[in-house]
Amino acid sequence: TPSGILFSRITLPIMCKNKMPEGVFNLVIGTNEEIAETLVNDTRVPLISATGSTNMGRKVSAKVASRLGRSILELGGNNAIIVTESADLKIAIPGIVFGSVGTCGQRCTTTRRIIIHDSIYDDVKNQLVQAYSQLENRVGDPLDSDTLIGPMIDEVAVKTFRNALKAIREQGGEIIYGGDILDGYPSELYVRPSLAEVENHWPIVQEETFAPLLYLIRCQDFDEALRLQNDVPQGLSSAVFTRDFQESEKFLSHEGSDCGLANVNIGTSGAEIGGAFGGEKDTGGGRESGSDAWKAYMRRQTNTINYSSDLPLAQGVNFDLG
Repeated sequence: TPSGILFSRITLPIMCKNKMPEGVFNLVIGTNEEIAETLVNDTRVPLISATGSTNMGRKVSAKVASRLGRSILELGGNNAIIVTESADLKIAIPGIVFGSVGTCGQRCTTTRRIIIHDSIYDDVKNQLVQAYSQLENRVGDPLDSDTLIGPMIDEVAVKTFRNALKAIREQGGEIIYGGDILDGYPSELYVRPSLAEVENHWPIVQEETFAPLLYLIRCQDFDEALRLQNDVPQGLSSAVFTRDFQESEKFLSHEGSDCGLANVNIGTSGAEIGGAFGGEKDTGGGRESGSDAWKAYMRRQTNTINYSSDLPLAQGVNFDLG
């Protein structure tokens, strides 16, 4: 991407200024066979950090592990927001909408599922439909400052989006907003952000669909909401909107979210700080940023130095050679 090229141009002079070996940092673009296969199989590369799908991560992990190398994996997410009975909808609705349609739903931390308490379900649903309808005129060129939603990345992504909508209908769900391609745009990469009423256990809901497609799921209480949130293979980002202190504490405890990122009264996307970023389960377990990141890229070595003229032995062992 252009940002990758720019980052490379910024970094290379810094490396040279600090007298790092030429070529220690490179941006290399090529096919999977040309680049990825070579890197993951090369024993001279002790650590591979890979970002992508869960299927990609399984292949990379297996190949790197077969040569006893190390890997950091940042894989798929199926991120949920729990909206409790006490939630402040003035901040919850904007947080949900930004998390679900920002970057046209093409972030690993994009909000995929909303788990809503039954008592406020209809209210949240209606507010989301209204908010989504107001976005119609904010889809367009991502370089335009008035644009809130840009295009899908390519035709394959649009096909995945369409297939997901078809699967929702086949599995018994209802598309309550969107579900089509927008007319009057330069290409068919511009889609209408969509809302669907579903059940959490359906196969399509268990998958990550990299698109502006948000699932609405009903729950009866907070414990059920936690079970539904955790009942997917992925475990990247999660959030809860609540004004109940006990609910927020439980969400952050060992009984709560099983994700690598757990947020309270802020969405799943855009809240990333300088802390350890990554997830559990099918998300891969890797961490970037924060204190964990630099440690993962280091080679650990334990040193013992004897400054005396005697030879002390471990555990006070006496090994007298006479």
